[in-house]
Amino acid sequence: MFCSSSECKGEDKVIQEQGDAIAAEGDTVTLYCKYETTSAFPYLFWYKQDVNDYPKYVLRRDASGTENAQEFPKNRFDAELNKTSVSLKIQKLQLSDSAVYYCALVRLTCSVHICLSTGGDVQLSGLMVDVFLDLGRII
Repeated sequence: MFCSSSECKGEDKVIQEQGDAIAAEGDTVTLYCKYETTSAFPYLFWYKQDVNDYPKYVLRRDASGTENAQEFPKNRFDAELNKTSVSLKIQKLQLSDSAVYYCALVRLTCSVHICLSTGGDVQLSGLMVDVFLDLGRII
């Protein structure tokens, strides 16, 4: 199931009200993402989409840990997860950071009460994954 913040009618959603962020090279910018979920174990993701390209995975934050994609080092791309938000902070801005940034919430619902994860892929019986996206843009 996919929904954007304006279409979400259920209990889980992400909201990016900030709109475009304008910053200078070398600055720091923070993109804000609020979320609502009924899940006890939400996974929050950020993706970057350059013009005429597909979204690229930037990072993941959840209660059990953090992960950044290799091309998005934590010393420049970081996010802090709390109960209602996961804001992306990009430091030492470069021209190549200009893009659309997507915030995504993944709710894992397990029918077996045991969720196993190997190599970043969740593998279990009866897994339902709902992904909710909203977007912010740096120009």
